[in-house]
Amino acid sequence: MINFARLNQFQMEELYNMQENFSPEKIDELAAHYREILRLLGEDPQREGLLKTPERVAKAMAFLTKGAWHQDPKEIILSAKFTEEYRHMVLVKDIDLYSLCEHHMLPFYGKAHVAYIPNGYITGLSKIARVVEAYARRLQVQERLTVQIRDCIQEALNPMGVAVVIEASHMCMQMRGVQKQNSVTTTSAFTGVFLKQQQTREEFMQLIGNKLK
Repeated sequence: MINFARLNQFQMEELYNMQENFSPEKIDELAAHYREILRLLGEDPQREGLLKTPERVAKAMAFLTKGAWHQDPKEIILSAKFTEEYRHMVLVKDIDLYSLCEHHMLPFYGKAHVAYIPNGYITGLSKIARVVEAYARRLQVQERLTVQIRDCIQEALNPMGVAVVIEASHMCMQMRGVQKQNSVTTTSAFTGVFLKQQQTREEFMQLIGNKLK
């Protein structure tokens, strides 16, 4: 596991921006399986258009699930934890989210809205989006993803409360099965004052619904 605390800001950004730092052996093994999958689906893995497809798919899947093997979301928050006496809501909304449903390994995508009320500590705003990304880049279900983001921020910063809402469309519902093209799934998870104080929760819900002019 990488020790994020020992990296400077430039090194951390370089680490976060890595897209294809995969083990060649792992990619080769994955590609072999995808080659066989193509054959079982009735395709010819040797035809021109598919020759490099197994390797491409292997790299794509390694990227789409990278959050499971080299990112510690809590360490992302702790790498930019600062003392600050601000005690009002911090909201990062409309965070683009792309993940893979663990039931069919098809994409789901949408927006995450994350807020917390500091209790002596804040974190860099981009780290909130990084946490969403780290948990999303693995085989997931939306319900678990929502709770994981909430718990990570709560444990790392111990704020007065955390609120997370995710709105997502699921390709497993749109491309197959029930095939409902316009369906959107919304999940939410709260801690602290967002649970106990209706006014605070309503303020959060109002803010994520508002579009700034």
